[in-house]
Amino acid sequence: MKPSSGLPSRRCIPWWGLLLTASLLTIWSPPTSAHLTVETVPFIATEGSSVLLLVHNLPENLRLYRWYKGENPVSSHRIAAYVISTQATKPGSAYSGRETIYPNGSLLFQNATQEDTGFYTLLAVNTIHQTEQAIGQVQVYRILPKPVITSNNSNPVEGKDSVSLFCTPESQHTTYQWWKNGQNLPDSDRLMLLKNNKTLALLHVTRNDTGSYECETWNPLSASRSDPVTLNVLYGPDVPIILPMDSYFHSGRNLSLSCHADSNPPAVVTWLFNGRILKSAEEIVIPKITISNTGYYTCLVHNSVTHLSRTTVKNITVFDQVTKPAVSTTSTTVTEDASVVLTCLSRDTGTSIQWIFNDQILKLTKRMKLSEKDSTLTIDPVKRKDAGSYQCEVSNPVSSSRSSSLWLDVKHDALMDSPDNQ
Repeated sequence: MKPSSGLPSRRCIPWWGLLLTASLLTIWSPPTSAHLTVETVPFIATEGSSVLLLVHNLPENLRLYRWYKGENPVSSHRIAAYVISTQATKPGSAYSGRETIYPNGSLLFQNATQEDTGFYTLLAVNTIHQTEQAIGQVQVYRILPKPVITSNNSNPVEGKDSVSLFCTPESQHTTYQWWKNGQNLPDSDRLMLLKNNKTLALLHVTRNDTGSYECETWNPLSASRSDPVTLNVLYGPDVPIILPMDSYFHSGRNLSLSCHADSNPPAVVTWLFNGRILKSAEEIVIPKITISNTGYYTCLVHNSVTHLSRTTVKNITVFDQVTKPAVSTTSTTVTEDASVVLTCLSRDTGTSIQWIFNDQILKLTKRMKLSEKDSTLTIDPVKRKDAGSYQCEVSNPVSSSRSSSLWLDVKHDALMDSPDNQ
């Protein structure tokens, strides 16, 4: 990545250009009233380039310069001293052979390295041994290579493993940032950034950690992002779901059952009927089922990598289509205040019975009584308002059938009419 053209102070200037700058400034002497200062050219440099600590506002009657590594002029950190009268340079213990001091006091670094990054102190000493001090700063960065992500476990198991992702290579003065699925990392107590963000640790991974991870490195001169690395978290199986959800089925039809369980990798599905293995498949189809297919269907799922198994059991009942019932009575004409018994006749078992009066569900009164299984309706005493059409309806969970109507007549003596008989 090239530096922005909008930041001219960050451009890399060739070393010969720095020499020319230093030479020109040897001729020009700024006003002595200004303070001694040091300017870094360029302000930010790339590794391998040249950097000039350019001195401004030199005092008069100077005898020598001394340059030091650091913010304090310590003799053990002296780079070199320059004697103006003889133009001789005396290297110090911090001299690397890449530094040059010019007559105007400027210090040139050739083939700069990241180790050159830091502060530098200039002491300007005049002929009467008075000193003036100035500090400059060098910032050297490398053009970052494309980072690479490595992992200690690319296929961890949910709830069992932890994972560390490493962003390499390691570079000084570099900022590291991580991305998941193209977005900033989500907040989580299980995510930890270590070693100045070079390492991303995921504690006790879950399936939600599955995704594409990238790391980005940047410094003031360049930025680069790695290729995505996919973290594949193995999990499951979860408790399987059997579809359809119904438990009652009509005889004579095809029974189709499917079993689904969230699992990575996909789980192997095995079906059992009343404890006996039917087949290994996600779906089973039983054609033209009968009552003999009533029983317990078990879906067993197994993940061969996580070594986990789960089961779900469904109790299925198969019913035949109910036949049409009939309503019978000893007499279809009764006298008011007598009693009458209506019976629902059905060949089916395991059914429920409901009584219908004049095409409406019968509302029982205190004068009406049903037998234990609702097959018999007793009305005692009978009233005129009980006259009408009676039907019974038999049903099971998959079918129902209603009888033909039986009409009940109620005779009464008109002379005996009273409100109590209404």
